Amino acid sequence: MTRPSPPRLLTIAGSDSGGGAGIQADLKAFARCGAHGMSAITAITAQNTVAVTDVYPLPPEAILAQVRAVAEDIGVDAVKIGMLGNSETIAAVEEALDLVGDVPVVLDPVMVAESGARLLDEDAEHALRTRLLPRVTVVTPNLPEARALAAGEAGADAEPAHLARAIHALGPANVVVTGGHREQAIDTFFDGDRLVELPGERYPEGAAHGSGCTHSSVLAAHLALGLDPLDASRRAKQIASEAVRDGLRGLGEGAGPVDVLGLRSPER
Repeated sequence: MTRPSPPRLLTIAGSDSGGGAGIQADLKAFARCGAHGMSAITAITAQNTVAVTDVYPLPPEAILAQVRAVAEDIGVDAVKIGMLGNSETIAAVEEALDLVGDVPVVLDPVMVAESGARLLDEDAEHALRTRLLPRVTVVTPNLPEARALAAGEAGADAEPAHLARAIHALGPANVVVTGGHREQAIDTFFDGDRLVELPGERYPEGAAHGSGCTHSSVLAAHLALGLDPLDASRRAKQIASEAVRDGLRGLGEGAGPVDVLGLRSPER
């Protein structure tokens, strides 16, 4: 009897040399969900738990070549998009989406690293809004990212519900404003009809580096597994929260990475 193939998940994102975020976090999250992970690297970063010291964008043709290679041979069941960096990369990713077919796409609009380093050129924000947002199934900004995306459509002090509505008007099918930067760890989901709060536990003693990458990757995996966007968002909230709770504190001098694979579980 032939065993069913695992979902095929593609991350289009940057590489984190410290292993905490970017494609490294995405691939771990895919594995946690029982999916086969593939990658198209948009940029190579030199970073650790303390800082991002250098960013080396890949040429647009290299991004397209990576996506084409896996799409033509292996196939893609869902896509997670992370760090893009600049307008040229955004244009390449927009073109690359034509190669993967009609599959769910989750966009984590990576703009600023946990260390404070800017990871998206300010002049690329317009391209992100106009070229990618209308094509995605779910977009998962944190509160600062949501305010940047909704610039001109919502005030600087707008509540997550208002931000979610403003971002939805830009074209994505579903919006999840994540709660990691709020006093209460509540995600806000909006699909144009339902506005749903997704509560969760806050773990101030946890390690959160890569939490956004993990959340969006788990969400993409569960869309590929057949869940609807709201249920996939609930599952992503749960798994990302547990990964923060179990995070690898003390690994480096800065913010430790989340632990989505249970590396410190009793079984190990």
